[in-house]
Amino acid sequence: MKSSYSGDNGGNCVEVAPGFPGVVPVRDSKDPRGPVLVVPVDGWSSFVVAIKGGEFTA
Repeated sequence: MKSSYSGDNGGNCVEVAPGFPGVVPVRDSKDPRGPVLVVPVDGWSSFVVAIKGGEFTA
C-alpha cells in the first residue's frame, strides 16, 4: 500500500503491507524484491505520529 501522495510513476516511495498481526512490513518501492523491514505496530504508530508532528526534516 502506498500513500495517495505518491502518484502512479513509482519512484521514491515507502510501501507498507497491512494485515499482519502485531507488525508492519515496510519496503522501498524501487526494489520490490529487496529486503523488508518488519516494525512492531506500536513503533510504526509512533513513527507516523512523529512525522505528522514535524519531528523530522528533509
